[in-house]
Parts: sequence; structure tokens; C-alpha cells
Amino acid sequence: MLYLIADWFHYEGLSNLFRYQSFRSGAALMTALGLGLLIGPRFINMLRVRQGKGQPIREDGPQSHLAKRGTPTMGGLMILTALVSSMILFMDVTNPFVWACVAVTVGFGIIGFLDDYDKVAKRSTAGLSSKLRLALEFVVAGIASYIIVSQLNTNLYVPFLSGRYIPLGPFYYVFAAVVIVGAGNAVNLTDGLDGLATMPVIIAAGTFAIICYLAGRVDYASYLGIPHVPRAGELAVFCAGIIGACLAFLWFNAPPAAVFMGDTGSLALGGALGAIAVAAHHEIVLAIVGGLFVLEAASVIIQVFWFKRTGRRVFRMAPIHHHFEQKGWKESTVVIRFWIISIVLAVLGLSTLKLR
Repeated sequence: MLYLIADWFHYEGLSNLFRYQSFRSGAALMTALGLGLLIGPRFINMLRVRQGKGQPIREDGPQSHLAKRGTPTMGGLMILTALVSSMILFMDVTNPFVWACVAVTVGFGIIGFLDDYDKVAKRSTAGLSSKLRLALEFVVAGIASYIIVSQLNTNLYVPFLSGRYIPLGPFYYVFAAVVIVGAGNAVNLTDGLDGLATMPVIIAAGTFAIICYLAGRVDYASYLGIPHVPRAGELAVFCAGIIGACLAFLWFNAPPAAVFMGDTGSLALGGALGAIAVAAHHEIVLAIVGGLFVLEAASVIIQVFWFKRTGRRVFRMAPIHHHFEQKGWKESTVVIRFWIISIVLAVLGLSTLKLR
């Protein structure tokens, strides 16, 4: 909205600042952070009153988690409120990439909300059926993929190799939807400990803010040998909004957590990262930067696959962060070490921009 107003004034005086993505990125971050901190206490109190006993805790999980009974969930609503508000203020409303990413974020957030509501209402950890949830996710991801890919070519670019790509043709639409849904569920599986998913999302969003800005500039993209995506730089503003909203949430989610993100937040944030990666033509780089999310999802797939065929477990418990808890690691130890892994992977992901 402010960007549009600045355009009406032809960017004269102070309104000229809104011409720059760097300024609007910083403004979006601070707005989302400030708004999140402002609404947080009342939001948490409202959730606590409405949910009563809070999020159901798995009985077969680590025994230390039983002490978290009564903690409200659906804290992702705080994140979505802060993020979307900052985007309305500072994004370029004519940019289809941002609208597609916002649509995925809100759409996945609604699906996650329905899942969280079902868990709280039925006092169960089951939630919506997996088939229904996946179907809804692919509907949202499919629409967003069509919007995004209509602005791009259908090539899958290979990191570390300049100018190398795999032409996917019409299949790229399906691939893009799979990336978005996969990212959403991978982050959702990672969200099992206080702060475990939030900081890696912040790190990944910061990394993609840089990638999107560079990919949107023809001079930088040409110099680095990465695909140039016109108008992708606007997604740096979106990434900054994610960082601000997540930092505000982390303030309340720091151990001992006053609120849980729930599927409302984790599914929305994961889907957002997937949509951003598709829009920036850096889908494979997302698998590197978000390698922690990939590891978490892979541990579940491996565990289920092996158990169904042999009746034995590969890990003591899946996702893998619970495996380390069962081995005796403290929750804070798991979280901080996984944060370190996320930072290392982010650096590796950024290195793909130059190592070509």
C-alpha cells in the first residue's frame, strides 16, 4: 500500500525511499517484528483461554515433553498476521511472484489451522487425514505454481554449473507444486522442539533474500552466472517479512515456550520457502539451504519404510530430533546443534552462487 502511494507521488521527497527494495525489506522486517511483539501477549492469552488444555502431547514421545501440557498452539496465526500486514504495507502490489507466495503462505496456514483445530477439538494428535491435507496442499500449490511458472521458463537450473539446466517443459508445473508441498511438510516435521523450526526458517529466509535480490538484478545474475528472473528481487521484501515475524514469534517460543507454532505456522512457512525457491529458480539450492528440513523428512520416510518391511526401527524415534532426545541429548542441545547445521548449510547454499 505504501509502495503504491509512493508511486502515485512519483517517488518525490521521502517517498523516494520506497523505490528501493533494500529499504522496503528493512521496513518489512521491523514492521513484522514490532507488530508480532505487540500482539503476542494478547494473542497467547486468547489462545490459552479458547484452547483450555492446549496442544495434545504424544504419550509415546520423550517424557520431558509431558511437562509442556497446557501450552497453547496455533501461534502461527501471530506469524501470519505480522507477515501479511507488513507485506500489505511494503510489497509491490503489481508483482505476481509476491502474490503467489502470499497465497501459498495463507493457504497453507489455513490448512494447518484446520489441522490444529481438529487436534485441539478432539484432544488428539491425529488431526486431518493425510490424504485430505495433501489434496488441499496440492490445490493451493498448483494454483501458485501456475501463477509463478507463467512468468518463467520451464528449466530446472543446476547449481555449481553455469548455464546448465534440465528442460522440464510442462512437467515443471508438477515439479514446482511438489517442491512447495514438500517444503511445507518438511518444515512441519521439523517443528517438534521449542525454536527448532523457527531459527532454520529465519536462516533460510535470509539466504533466499540475498538470492532473490541477486537473481532479480540482470547485472548481478549475469556476473554470477545464475538465472536472471525479472522482478524476483521483490521477494527479498517477502523474505525480510518472514524473518521479522519469526523473530517476534521466537521471543515467545523460546524455552520454556509460551506458545507453539503448530501446523498453522510451520506448514505456512515451509510452503512459503518452497514458493520463493521456485520463483527464484533455485529449487535445488533450497534442498541445500534447507538441508535440515530434508533430513527431518527423510528420517520419517526411512523409518516408516523400514518398519513396514522389517518390523524394526532405524531410529529410536522419528523425526530425527526425537532420536537424539531418546539418546539422552537435552532439548536445548538438539536445538542449538541443529541451528548450527542450518547455518553451515546456508553458507554452502550461498556458495553455489559463485562456484559455477
